[in-house]
Amino acid sequence: MTPSTPEDTLAKLQSLITSQEITILKLSEPISAAITQLQDPHQRTSDISASSLDATTPSSLEADLTHYRELFSKLRFSYVEQVTKEKFIRAIVGDPPLIVTPQENVDLEKENLQAKATLKALKTEVTSVVTELGEKAVDLSRKYERVQIEIVKLEELPSKIKELENAVAELKETRVLGSNPNPELNLPLAKTLDLIELKKRRRTELDRQLEQLQSQVPRKKKELDRLHAELQPVETKRQNSMSAAKEARRRKEAALGGIEDDLEERGRWFRASETGLKQILELQG
Repeated sequence: MTPSTPEDTLAKLQSLITSQEITILKLSEPISAAITQLQDPHQRTSDISASSLDATTPSSLEADLTHYRELFSKLRFSYVEQVTKEKFIRAIVGDPPLIVTPQENVDLEKENLQAKATLKALKTEVTSVVTELGEKAVDLSRKYERVQIEIVKLEELPSKIKELENAVAELKETRVLGSNPNPELNLPLAKTLDLIELKKRRRTELDRQLEQLQSQVPRKKKELDRLHAELQPVETKRQNSMSAAKEARRRKEAALGGIEDDLEERGRWFRASETGLKQILELQG
């Protein structure tokens, strides 16, 4: 089975949404058509109902509901009034006239009470069903909004998938060509994560050592200043000794008048100079 591309999946999703889109107006179309077929062409209809059948909108549906409730209340009152009048006239003009006993009135009152109780229970049930339907409608509306948001995200996915595929292809090409001189950048994911963890541990250790060395800097600086202070007199003494040695050599050469120096005197002078320099170097160490 050939896997479908993101573009094909998106096209199927859009066609599915278009074919199965359900709205309140579409749900009301079969009812409106049935009412139109059942109506007598010569029968007068109200302006609200006629307009609602022509152009159904959520506001017109609410207006129709209010209108039909009021109309039903008036119709029920007229029906009860008409039936009562008809029964009363028939009872009067009947032969023999209809005579109702008190017991029949009591029985009828009981029947009326039972009918009222049944009607009240039915009304309560209908109210409960209507409330439940309203809650389900709100819940479905929220779900529909979430689905619409997810559809927008799904529409953006093909372009993002295409970008990621291009990036993966470039990375694979780079790895195959070996243009990257650093072999650590060509490691698989698991080894890369291990290497990152190792680098983090090394960096933590280096940070710790650096912190220790930084804490030792003030003490080392004080010690360096002390050594410089101790070395200063020794350096001065060395300079004086070198100056004296140079002066003595100059005088001796002047006394000899440029003739070859006496080897014994030069030897003693060199040994004395060597001893002095060794003492100075020992003090510096």
